[in-house]
Amino acid sequence: MSKKITDKVTWVGKVDWELKGFHGHEYSTDKGSSYNSYLIRDKKTVLIDTVWQPYDKEFVARLKQEINLDEIDYIIANHGEIDHSGALPELMREIPNTPIYCTKNGAKILKGHYHQDWNFVTVKTGDTLDIGESKLVFVEAPMLHWPDSMFTYMTGENILFSNDAFGQHYATESLYNDVVDQSELFVEATKYYANILTPFSALVIKKIEEVLSFNLPVDLICTSHGVIWKDNPTQIIHQYLKWADNYQENQITIIYDTMWNSTRKMAEAIAKGIMEADPNVTIKLCNSAIEDKNDLITEIFKSKAILLGSPTVNGGYLYSIGGLLEMAKGLKFKNKKAAAFGSYGWGGEVVKQLSEKLTECGFSVVNEGHRSLWVPDEQELDNCVEYGKQFVEATR
Repeated sequence: MSKKITDKVTWVGKVDWELKGFHGHEYSTDKGSSYNSYLIRDKKTVLIDTVWQPYDKEFVARLKQEINLDEIDYIIANHGEIDHSGALPELMREIPNTPIYCTKNGAKILKGHYHQDWNFVTVKTGDTLDIGESKLVFVEAPMLHWPDSMFTYMTGENILFSNDAFGQHYATESLYNDVVDQSELFVEATKYYANILTPFSALVIKKIEEVLSFNLPVDLICTSHGVIWKDNPTQIIHQYLKWADNYQENQITIIYDTMWNSTRKMAEAIAKGIMEADPNVTIKLCNSAIEDKNDLITEIFKSKAILLGSPTVNGGYLYSIGGLLEMAKGLKFKNKKAAAFGSYGWGGEVVKQLSEKLTECGFSVVNEGHRSLWVPDEQELDNCVEYGKQFVEATR
C-alpha cells in the first residue's frame, strides 16, 4: 500500500513486521523494520531506492498499481546494500534503460552485486538533477555507513532523503515520528546508531556539519528504515551530533558470563559496591550468554564505564564474552573506562586476558581487575563489594 507524503512524494516501500534478524544474524530486529522507497512525481518522475530482495516481485507489482513503469524517468540509488537495491533486478527487467543515479562507488557496488551493466549515471556532492519545479541535490556520505552512501535533497519540498542515516529498524504503519511510541522509537534509534554508525562517528560529525553549512531548510527527513522525521525533523540530526561526540551517560554496565554462578555472584556484589559508592549512577547487570548481543552493545555505548567478567575455562574466557569483545573492537568505542573480573579454580588467567583485550578494544582499563577463587564466600563477596567502590573512585 502506497502512502502519500506530499503532493509530489509517495512512500512505496515495504513494512516488514516479521523481520527478527538483519545483516545475516548480526543485528537483532525485535521490532521489525521497513524498507523505505519513495516515488517523486514532478515534470519528471523519480524513484528513490527500492526494497530488500525477498520482496522484489511484490514491490514491482505494487509499483505498477501506482504508476506505469515506463513513466519513471530516473532511479536514484542512494546506497547499494541489498536491503535498498534488492528489487532493482526485477524492476530493471521491466525498464532496462532507465538511468540509475548513484555515486561512483555505488555503481561499482551495484555491478558487484548484480553483474549488470545498467545505465549508471555517477554523481558527486553538489551535482543536481532538474526534475521540474524541484531539483534533486546529491550529497556524498561515504562510510555512513558504506563507501557508496549518498543523501539526496529535494528543493521546494525541503526533503532530505537520508538513506541509512537517522533511521531505525522499527516497523510501523504510522510512518511519522510523532505518531509512534516515543520510547520505542528512541530505543531503536539509539540501538541503530550504537551498532551501525559508532565506528564512523568522526565522519558523522564532519558530514552533518557539511550539510548544515548548506543552510538548506528541512521539513522532512525521509530515511531508508523506520519512521520519517516530520515533527521537529532536525531533532535527530542534533541527537546524532551528541551520539557521535564520544557519547556516554552516567551509567556503569556489568557484563558477565558464568558457569556455576560464581562470576554472577561476584557481579552482583560488585554492583552493590558501586551503588553504595555512587547512588546516582545507573547500574546495568547483563549476562552475555542470554542477553541479546546488540542490546549489550547499546548498553556499552551508553555507559561511561563497563566491567567485564568471566570464569577461566580452558585457559580463557567464555565464548559469549569473546564474541562481544570482537564486536566492541570493530565499533571503536572511545572515552570509556573499564576493568575485568572473574572466578577461577586453578588458572585464573582470564582477568589479565580480558584487561589486555579491553585495552586493545580502546577502553581505558583503570586497574588490574579482581579474581575470586572457586565459589566466593561471605568474606570474598565483601571483597567484591569493596572492589565495586574502588572501581567507582577509579572512574571519577
